[in-house]
Amino acid sequence: MGNGQVRSLLIFGLILVLLPKMADVARADDFAWPQVLRGQKGEIRIYQPQMESFSGNRLEARSAVSLHLKGQDDPVFGAVWFACDLATDQEARSATLERVQMTAAKFPDMDEQQVAKLSSYLEQEIPKWDLVMSLDRLAASLDGAVGNVDRDDNLRDDPPVIHFRTVPAVLVLVDGEPILADLVDSELQYVANSMFFIVKDRQAGAYFLRGAGLWFTSDDLGGKWVVTTRLSAAVAKVSQKIEDEEKEQAAAAQADAQQLEVVRNPDEPAPEIILSMVPAELIVTDGEPDFASVAGTQLLYLKNTESDVVMDIASQDYFILVSGRWYRSKSLPDGPWRYVDFDDLPAEFAAIPPDSDLGTVLASVAGTQEAREAVLETQIPQTAEVDRKTAKCEVSYDGDPQFESCGTGVSYAINTDKSVLLIDKKYYCVDSAVWFVANGPEGPWQVATEVPAVVQDLPADCPVYNVKYVYIYESTPEIVYVGYTSGYYGYYVHGPCVVYGTGWYYRPWWGHYYYPRPVTYGFGVHYNPWSGWGFTYGMSYGWLHIGVSWGRPYYGCWGAGGYRYGYRHGYWRGYNHGYRHGYRRGAAAGYRAGYRAGQRQPRANVYRDRKSGVRRTGDLGKQARQRPATSDKRNNVYTDRKGDVYRNNDGKWEKREEGNWRPDGEQGAAKPEDRKQRDREKERDLAKPSDRQEKDRSREQAKPSDRSRDQAKPSDRQENDRSRDQAKPNDRQQRDRQQLDRDRSSRQRGNDRDRQAQPRQAPQRKAPRQTPSRPSGGGRRR
Repeated sequence: MGNGQVRSLLIFGLILVLLPKMADVARADDFAWPQVLRGQKGEIRIYQPQMESFSGNRLEARSAVSLHLKGQDDPVFGAVWFACDLATDQEARSATLERVQMTAAKFPDMDEQQVAKLSSYLEQEIPKWDLVMSLDRLAASLDGAVGNVDRDDNLRDDPPVIHFRTVPAVLVLVDGEPILADLVDSELQYVANSMFFIVKDRQAGAYFLRGAGLWFTSDDLGGKWVVTTRLSAAVAKVSQKIEDEEKEQAAAAQADAQQLEVVRNPDEPAPEIILSMVPAELIVTDGEPDFASVAGTQLLYLKNTESDVVMDIASQDYFILVSGRWYRSKSLPDGPWRYVDFDDLPAEFAAIPPDSDLGTVLASVAGTQEAREAVLETQIPQTAEVDRKTAKCEVSYDGDPQFESCGTGVSYAINTDKSVLLIDKKYYCVDSAVWFVANGPEGPWQVATEVPAVVQDLPADCPVYNVKYVYIYESTPEIVYVGYTSGYYGYYVHGPCVVYGTGWYYRPWWGHYYYPRPVTYGFGVHYNPWSGWGFTYGMSYGWLHIGVSWGRPYYGCWGAGGYRYGYRHGYWRGYNHGYRHGYRRGAAAGYRAGYRAGQRQPRANVYRDRKSGVRRTGDLGKQARQRPATSDKRNNVYTDRKGDVYRNNDGKWEKREEGNWRPDGEQGAAKPEDRKQRDREKERDLAKPSDRQEKDRSREQAKPSDRSRDQAKPSDRQENDRSRDQAKPNDRQQRDRQQLDRDRSSRQRGNDRDRQAQPRQAPQRKAPRQTPSRPSGGGRRR
């Protein structure tokens, strides 16, 4: 082979290596700021919005803009205020600004007549833009823009049973006393109320458990389980089918292991099986507990475990984080454990370095930026449009419909897998985050156009509590605009932080079928800002075999979020060597490896599961909007609430005045009376409601009264601006500077989050995901 051929192969190989990275960069650029649109009068550059209010799916913001008009050498800088609706895609981590209405504009270096002309031009151009920003940047910038957050203070925090082991172990959950059902085309029975594959051979009088390619057996569910290779004929027949179906899962686990550089140890012992019929959690260490110090604190963390375990040296207490809740004990192996309110954590917790191995727990430490952003994340909805003609809903019951009271004026159906409510003699069903209504419990169902107000008063001990987080924003004769927030998946704002699950135990239904209810414990649920909420099982995919072809119906259980074998990262046979082995590596890889399943489900788009009736949120039937280009300019231009424009130049603020950037506070040659005149003009323009604002208010009044809207109207903002202008100049300047500093800090955090998030594609409508078929009634048959 000649040198030329060698060089060609090397270049080709290099291209193959770089192509994915180049694609990632290109996708990241789709969300970059500033964004540029070229129009008839020149080029408009809009910098990343600074949020002012956000409620429901309604956003009000302001942005610094620059206009490079044709025939002019220098750009003109100013500020625009606008209101819009958000169309979000949690999977793509994107938010599109829909139905944008400009409500005000300020150009400090131009007279009133020029501003009016530019405002009219921008009012026509901006709605044509297809403005998209990443959800990570959006979440970071919402601090201070979100009003009152609905907090779920009637959740339960009783500790689960906590098991501690220093040897490989697996927690196997059964939802209460075991329910045995016949396995189709088999002599076996299976435990219907467990996601683990447990069967009973009645002839042998023994139970068999499948996990990680191994079979375990026991004479008693709660007894000792041992590895076995001696299978009865009936179990062997099922085992062959399982092995065939596990091939795809094994390939995914292998890919994750290679990405994380995890090597399988063929001599690794089989894990101990801990079977629990009550809510429980498991802490496993790789040998005896090995603690390491947390830099800059008087804390130690348990480094040879997957769990979040912290020791406070001052009090000699152990703290564990489970489903977003903290529990403490004097003894790690023996307990007893008791709940710790977020505000009662030792002050040292807030000093944990964000980039440390323990940094992800900061989302569960009151007062930290990570905790605030986790709360803000719960306020961003996943949105969709529902076609009222084609959206369908089917509800099946296990027998005749049966209802139980669940809060004042609300009853819910107990013998169906759907969330069906009876309210004021009407029946409502929430199916894949869409509200339907009917005159009878079995339909026919039509897309609802409003949510009964009483739903917001549902108590947390109600099994269908999560439906209060499914919203209807507005409707037309053809379309209903809907959305849901993280509460639908079971992630709730509890005091100053976010937790998983309500903490309540909900009794499942079993008749001919088994219908599970949401649970809180047993999953090792955890949060991190890059991948959201995920599950930890300390095991590879093989522990939870999901099969439907041979008679054991399994469609994902434990609530709306379901369970899709999510885990922190992949490794073999349920044992891990070293704290977060691969966890930090996963962060370096953008959390792609090892989080594939565990991450996608919490931030999945449930609307994609619907086969018909749901469209992407947007303006249907209107002309396609123009996608702005991204600019090579730095995203370092801001505007304060008065409309003055600033640039941050390597940590130093500069103000745009008379066509030049001057250090903030330096007024140049401008005379005091000139500055006062400009200030009076700004105040007069802001104080006078424009026709655009009047139209915006009319639009708000025309929408359904139940649509959430932020209470801060433009007139309120103007009144606040006037109040600030009447304050002492030094105080006003200090507040403006503090707000600019906060906006800059939020923008930097959003950029960091966006870079660390896994690559995403620009928003687009995907085909509905295929879900396993389920029997009539939608549950597991007894």
